[in-house]
Amino acid sequence: MRTLFVGDLHLSADRPDITQAFLTFLDTQLHDTDALYILGDLFEVWVGDDIAEPFANELADKIKRASQKLPIYFIHGNRDFLISNAFAKRSGMTLLPEVYTLDLYGVPSVILHGDSLCTLDKSYQRFRKFRNMSWAKWLYAHLPKSKRLDIAAKLRTKSQSSNQQKSYSIMDVEPDAVLKLLDTTKTEQMIHGHTHRPAVHQLANGKRRIVVGDWYEQGSMLSVSQDKIELIELPFSK
Repeated sequence: MRTLFVGDLHLSADRPDITQAFLTFLDTQLHDTDALYILGDLFEVWVGDDIAEPFANELADKIKRASQKLPIYFIHGNRDFLISNAFAKRSGMTLLPEVYTLDLYGVPSVILHGDSLCTLDKSYQRFRKFRNMSWAKWLYAHLPKSKRLDIAAKLRTKSQSSNQQKSYSIMDVEPDAVLKLLDTTKTEQMIHGHTHRPAVHQLANGKRRIVVGDWYEQGSMLSVSQDKIELIELPFSK
């Protein structure tokens, strides 16, 4: 048996190839699996359950069907942090806190999306702190749909422009933040996404940091079992 982790799919209506790859993943990769964890950014953007695109609602039904075979857990990403408990329930997913610990085949582990570890990106961390405030979420949720869509589009454009001007080191996780979280959670292994740099990192203190891959050019999953850790690419169908 194994446990699977995916993240950074960035599903959107204008990338049907990614959506189809994920549906194929749900149909073919969940055998002999104890649980599936989705580590954020399942969607490219999420501005509210009430204006979810039709493909997202259809996808919810597919995930719900998969959840009848095994438990599926979801952690918010920086693109879909507004996904609600209601949508998660409709999809058959259990919504987890942004930092979650679990025993993974005898290894104390911590999982998260990963954006909170990019502490050198000061401007993003200020925005992240603001957007996580309950009053900010409430205010945004009560804006007209057109206004929310406009804000989301502007934030997406600003993020893309800003990221082009930032160095890789600023947008990557900060090593001290990684070590601090491992120490605070008393865990031996960390699994996260966000940086789009899949790898298994052996740390100097003997602990491990694993990064799941994104789904822009191919699918990607992390498979963890009692005796094996594998980062597996899932090529898109031609």
